Amino acid sequence: MPRTALFAGSFDPITNGHLDVVGKAVRLADRLVLAVGVHPGKTPLFSADERIAMLEEICAPVARAAGCVLACTTFADLVVAAAQREGATILVRGVRDATDFDYEMQMAGMNAAMAPGVQTVFLPASSAVRPITATLVRQIAGMGGDVSAFVPAQVAARLKRKFAKA
Repeated sequence: MPRTALFAGSFDPITNGHLDVVGKAVRLADRLVLAVGVHPGKTPLFSADERIAMLEEICAPVARAAGCVLACTTFADLVVAAAQREGATILVRGVRDATDFDYEMQMAGMNAAMAPGVQTVFLPASSAVRPITATLVRQIAGMGGDVSAFVPAQVAARLKRKFAKA
């Protein structure tokens, strides 16, 4: 039976940290669904369509190389509901440090209570990408800083164009 994993996030924008987790997740599943969270109370830098386009462009080659099928979707409800809709039995969560781990353990417990058929799997971030957050990337890019060490080249170019318009 094929295994489907779901990795949810804002991906605003996708960072090398996200890509690190994707690179590990494609080795755990036959199908990986990247789920972009869309919440009415938040104003992302990139639209959901732009984020999905970036994910497909950057992550599809990684998935293909691992023999994993990649799918991208959006969700505006509980992540376990999105996982169930996609037929995922694995919920992938990247963990950078102890603070992430404590928070993710709480979420994993609540998710397990709501959807016992969905198992949370924690993937530790590689040391080179541990400090990277999308929030910091947006802040650095917004102030004209060089983010090329933190995001794929295509994303750095999109950030540059996005902030040049602002």
